[in-house]
Amino acid sequence: MTTAVLTGANSPLGARVARLLAEPVEQDSSADPIEVIVLDETVHPSSSADGALSTMPDVADVIIDLGTSDYDRRAERRESASEFITSSLAAADRFSADQIVFVSSALVYGAAPNNPKPLTEDAVLRPDVEFVFARQLASAEELVDQWRRARPGRSATVLRPAISLAEGDSSRLASALVYGLGRRVAQADPPSQFLHLDDLAAAIVLAVRRRLDGVFNVAPDGWVPGERVRALSGERPRVPLPERLSEVVASLRWRFQRGPLPPGLASYTRDPWIISNGRLREVGWEPTITNEQAYVEATEAPWWTMVSPKRRQELTLGVSVAGALLGALILAYAGRRWWGGSPRIKRRGAPSPGSGASATFSRRGCGVHCRRRSPGAHRRR
Repeated sequence: MTTAVLTGANSPLGARVARLLAEPVEQDSSADPIEVIVLDETVHPSSSADGALSTMPDVADVIIDLGTSDYDRRAERRESASEFITSSLAAADRFSADQIVFVSSALVYGAAPNNPKPLTEDAVLRPDVEFVFARQLASAEELVDQWRRARPGRSATVLRPAISLAEGDSSRLASALVYGLGRRVAQADPPSQFLHLDDLAAAIVLAVRRRLDGVFNVAPDGWVPGERVRALSGERPRVPLPERLSEVVASLRWRFQRGPLPPGLASYTRDPWIISNGRLREVGWEPTITNEQAYVEATEAPWWTMVSPKRRQELTLGVSVAGALLGALILAYAGRRWWGGSPRIKRRGAPSPGSGASATFSRRGCGVHCRRRSPGAHRRR
């Protein structure tokens, strides 16, 4: 029997992995059953005196790390990915495990206009310098490789999945990436990949059962062109902004919890980072859900995507006409206020002809009040 210690199990992906590991393999009746041990994140693996660890076995075969790449949980606990992978490696030493399965992310490749399509596992890692989480995952991969080379007989599986989605189970990071893709104004959108969590869980289980060693990309076959992503997203109406100003606004919105894109993630919605699944396919993994199916299942279609093209054109024309009429009314009102409010010479208390009463005039431009007397008034005085 194989004993697997699962970290970061309290997540949608962790629940899927635990369920698949507990199921018997129908294709291979000779496969060893797997005992799954869920390691609480609040327990430090190196503390053998802890009561929670004292009830666990002394030896385990494999450590499955799902928590390091859990962006939501790391942000909630204000922990870095580098710190969590250190705890997982300590757990591997604590249980004398000789294999670790580490779920990283394809974000470590970085997004760039000159990226090949697709990227293989041998590509140089160039995570965005402004996206700290991607740089932490790249550092975590280095720590895992150091652990593997520290003792003969160890194996380390590093999985780099594409954007992982599922209905109702998508992380904030995945939702932010989905939101940012296909939204550029008057510019071409990059191609994208969307991996279902069920297929990612199957890849993790395969790595445990086959004792895979090395780096493997996890993604469906092919990718979705930028134009198709834009069509699936519904082309949400937006106010056109210059690219640099749009990045500043997105950063401020995220800081004040009013926007979906964290700082540094904009480049991943602007440039391609498509990955190849050829190496994982060679060892027996096959995707069961396509890119478009994963995207459609995990996202809610906006109401305007349900409208027929003819009806959408009619609505657009109606909105344009209404906007033009509103603009004309505003201009007419402003012009009336302008012309109606122009200064004029005002005359008050004009005397009747021949009367000796004084009259006051307001002269335009000087504001000086002048008093005029009748000729008879001087003689009477």
